[in-house]
Amino acid sequence: MIKDLPQKLKDLRLKYGYSQKYVSSQLDVSPSIISGYETGERTPSTEILLSLSYLYNCSTDYLLGKEKETPSVFINADGLSENQINAIKILINSIRNEK
Repeated sequence: MIKDLPQKLKDLRLKYGYSQKYVSSQLDVSPSIISGYETGERTPSTEILLSLSYLYNCSTDYLLGKEKETPSVFINADGLSENQINAIKILINSIRNEK
């Protein structure tokens, strides 16, 4: 079992107002599996962990305990081209350098 993962998964689900049934439908698993993840009786596979990070807008590092806090801002780049993503990165870096 991954330390603190069950509580993080439950906290994130509640933060987003999702039911276990909703999360299970998004991940194409049964609600009992989601319950098992949240109680620590089951450990999600790498594929499921990645899907959970997308669903909850957090990194897998956060879920695995490598990062202590979820980022305050998350930019969803789904549907953007590599050029568009790079343009956003350049913009962010230029804003940082203005300080």
